[in-house]
Amino acid sequence: MEHVTAARWITEAAVAAEPQGPGNLLRVVLIVMIVGCVLGGWFLLRGYRRDDDRRDDD
Repeated sequence: MEHVTAARWITEAAVAAEPQGPGNLLRVVLIVMIVGCVLGGWFLLRGYRRDDDRRDDD
């Protein structure tokens, strides 16, 4: 079995992916963007939650 260096493997993978177009990359970018927006919205909105039971009356 022939040893294939990482650079050669990446080059061959890029050449093989050329005919397919940007479909898979675009899908991954969109999924990551949507998940990031959901997590960012959750992080920002959790600060607006009213939790009167946990508050100490000083």
